[in-house]
Amino acid sequence: MATPSSLQPLSAAELQAVQLLYQAFSDNNPDLVDQAVTPTWQDIPLGPGQATGPDGIKPIIAQFRRAFPDLTIVIHELIGSAGRAAVRAEIRGTHQGEWFGIAATNRPISLALHEFHHLENGRITHTWHLEDWFGMFHQLGALPPSL
Repeated sequence: MATPSSLQPLSAAELQAVQLLYQAFSDNNPDLVDQAVTPTWQDIPLGPGQATGPDGIKPIIAQFRRAFPDLTIVIHELIGSAGRAAVRAEIRGTHQGEWFGIAATNRPISLALHEFHHLENGRITHTWHLEDWFGMFHQLGALPPSL
């Protein structure tokens, strides 16, 4: 096991790859994903109907942007060492289009996002992610009434 003193920091290429993945969403530029991830990138778990690899996330970006045209992802923390990165971020936007069958509410959302990335040769090979979907549906008023 590596000791803290033997860990190397993220390289500039690794840092850029992680930032480009989120920038693809914020800039509505799905092609940035190709610069951020490997052709065999694994997004774990896949979203509903999401295909594997970088081409699988591009329709997800388009769906997000249709539902939340002003979407931005704010990175609050990006920490790691060579080959590994952890991100605590926030997805922000205004619900102006259908999302998971929920008609536009014009409500703002703030969705917590936590991701862990494995990197090789300056590109992301694997991403494990966890989003606060329950919190987002609550913000949209889309939860069933309390009993």
